[in-house]
Order: sequence, then structure tokens, then C-alpha cells
Amino acid sequence: MTFRYPNGKPYEPKVEQKKKQPPSITYSNRGMSLEDDLNETNKFYLENQVAVIHKKPTPVQIVNVDYPRRSAAVIKEAYFKQSSTTDYNGIYRGKYIDFEAKETKNKTSFPLQNFHAHQIEHMKNVLFQDGICFVILSAFNQFYYLDSRHLLTFWDRQLNGGRKSITIDELNESGHIIPTGYQARIDYIKIIDKLYF
Repeated sequence: MTFRYPNGKPYEPKVEQKKKQPPSITYSNRGMSLEDDLNETNKFYLENQVAVIHKKPTPVQIVNVDYPRRSAAVIKEAYFKQSSTTDYNGIYRGKYIDFEAKETKNKTSFPLQNFHAHQIEHMKNVLFQDGICFVILSAFNQFYYLDSRHLLTFWDRQLNGGRKSITIDELNESGHIIPTGYQARIDYIKIIDKLYF
């Protein structure tokens, strides 16, 4: 016997589907939310002619490529050409902008081991040329703007046998909390305006 809906269409009972297994936990994109938010912020700045800031590509040397068919190439082996410098650079109101973005889950301090000596050297070079150089730190449930000059002070302290991290109090004293919003998610230009213009 077939049951029919009032429109004449036959009723077909739903077949129970197998329950899906929960997705396995992956940590491959940890840290991407800060980068994603900064990329969206920079896109907003560009589209509204506020600033031109881009993420720097990581220089890679491709060694081995497989061509399974003409329309598809698969990179089988590649190496970093050189150590990368900082994450972002560009221009704002005629000034060169250069910055690094880092985050930590640490609840009491920001470890300096998150930075590399070549990045510190690059920041020194940018400051020497009178560029605006800073780091954006995601820490303690806030986004902080920390001028590279302050970071260099903490870095030198570490090299001289001192503390190997930046405390919450030091970050609150030396850094600036960056306002967050909808379109300019991490609106660091407001801090640059306050400090430089």
C-alpha cells in the first residue's frame, strides 16, 4: 500500500543515515585568526584608500615538480630560500610601514622566543631608515601595538641575561591596546595616527 501526500506525491520514509564521526582535531591553522583578521583589516584599508599594506610572501625555491597532466602541477620538493623578515609592509601617509604579528596563549607573559634574531635585525634596519616599525601582539585577550624600539629594549635585556619574556605590566606600559571593529578588525592605523601624525 502506498501513502500519498495531498498533492499526489508518494510518501517515502527517510532512511536513517549513519552518524558522522566528529572531525579529528587538527592544529595546522593555529595562529591563523590573527593573520586572517589583519588581512581583512588591510583589505579594508586598501579598498577605502587608507593605506597600502600587504602580507609579504615567503621566498621559496622549488626543486622538484611533478606534472601528472598539462593543467596540473604538483610541487614535490621546495626549500625556503632565506629567512623571512617580518610579516607585513606597505605605505601610509607617505611613511614606510613594516610589522610582525605574533600571538601567545601564555597567560602571564609574552615569550621573546617567538621572535628570531634576523627579524630583530630587520626591524633595526627599518628604524634606522626612519620607517614605522612595530609588532602586533595577540596576548591576554587583547591586541597590542608595540613599537619596535620597545621590543628591542626587551630583546637586549634578554641577551644580557635578563628576563626572556615581556610581562603583562610591561606590555600595558609600553604598548597600546588596538581598538577592534567590524570592518577594520584590528585597527592599528588609529595607533599610528596617535603616535606619528
